[in-house]
Amino acid sequence: MKAKVFVTLKNGVLDPQGSAIKNSLTNIGITSIESITQGKYFELNILENDKKKVEEIIEEACKNLLANTVIENYKYELV
Repeated sequence: MKAKVFVTLKNGVLDPQGSAIKNSLTNIGITSIESITQGKYFELNILENDKKKVEEIIEEACKNLLANTVIENYKYELV
């Protein structure tokens, strides 16, 4: 089964990388973007067919490695 995992910063967490990207875009003439928040995207191919087991694996992977749950949120979708 395949899963798409999206990790983003929680509201209120400073995002210096997003600010740097926005500044770089402004420098090349793209000025209509108000703000940018950077994140991470993962595709997991899981050797399991049971949806509940797959969700358990994804939750464990996110909580223990893919996301820093103190400052990041994550969501996933099974495809």
